[in-house]
Order: sequence, then structure tokens, then C-alpha cells
Amino acid sequence: MPALEVFQPEFVLVSAGFDARMGDPIGGLLWDDETFAELTRRCIRIAERWGGGRLVSVLEGGYNPAGLAASAVAHVLALSE
Repeated sequence: MPALEVFQPEFVLVSAGFDARMGDPIGGLLWDDETFAELTRRCIRIAERWGGGRLVSVLEGGYNPAGLAASAVAHVLALSE
């Protein structure tokens, strides 16, 4: 947040990749769907604070199809809260 205070972005661009999710053979971070949802909420707060709510999310993927689908759903649901 300190760097964001200085930068104050005009919009937020999210590279929504889910290879950090548990069960993914590449990422290895073992994040769950709620972690991705919370990160999404944080991005929304940043966009609302400095960018007038402007946020673009681009699906980047993941390497476990079921995990990718579940995390993408959690991300989209958090975007729509």
C-alpha cells in the first residue's frame, strides 16, 4: 500500500492467472479460491480509491482445469460483490 499511495493508479489491470492455486502442477503456492477472491477485493478497493473504480481483468489461465474454473468463478463473484 505505501507504494500505491505514491503511485495512485488511474486504473487497475489484473492479470488473472490461477497457477498459484492448490492442485496446480506448476505454481506451487497452494492458494485456495478464497485467497483469489480476497486479492480481487483488494484490487477493487485500490481501483475505487484512486482509479474511479476502473478495473480490467484479463484471464491468464492455470494448469489444472478444475482448479482454474473454481478460482475463476471465485474471482468473478468477488468482482460482482
